[in-house]
Amino acid sequence: MKRLAVFVSGGGTNLQSLIDGCESGAIKGGKIELVVSNKKDAFGLERAKNHGIRHVFIDAKAFASAAEFDRELAGLVNENNIDLVCLAGYMKILSREFLDSVRAKVMNVHPALLPCFGGEGMYGMHVHEAVIESGVRVSGCTVHFVDYGADTGPIIIQKAVPVEPGDTPGSLQKKILPFEHEAYAEAVKLYCADRLEVKGKKVFIK
Repeated sequence: MKRLAVFVSGGGTNLQSLIDGCESGAIKGGKIELVVSNKKDAFGLERAKNHGIRHVFIDAKAFASAAEFDRELAGLVNENNIDLVCLAGYMKILSREFLDSVRAKVMNVHPALLPCFGGEGMYGMHVHEAVIESGVRVSGCTVHFVDYGADTGPIIIQKAVPVEPGDTPGSLQKKILPFEHEAYAEAVKLYCADRLEVKGKKVFIK
């Protein structure tokens, strides 16, 4: 059984999708053991509570430095023997020190087709605004493993969504969100079944 942790900063709809997948058996061999948030009022913590999952708020401001915060976060992951950390709307960049300290793999979902519309400052509605402004005809979402860069890790799954002439950033976000839920659950399912193999920048599905 793979032990999962989910990091959230907001409402946690992707978290809920993963909870539902684990509880229904759609994600076989995986169990969410821990939910962590850097926001005290994140509804994702309430979702975890409602399903009897251990949930922890860690306030970065309570630490003397970012390095101390990272050590606390990494310690929590390792103490709970987590195999996979899923970033689900977690609005804080994970440092190199954190990634080097945890034994777990780290996965993220991004609301665009990487490598386009990714990187520093490209999160949430900013992504959809940039997509609409660019005039591209297709957007979507990407699930990828996390490396030292911003949105540069090996891509696992992508789902394409058409950008229609009347779309706004808000309408595009609503269209893409269900595909995020689907893609994330699919990627975690593959991970829990030991079907993902990373070679350099490429992910192969076995």
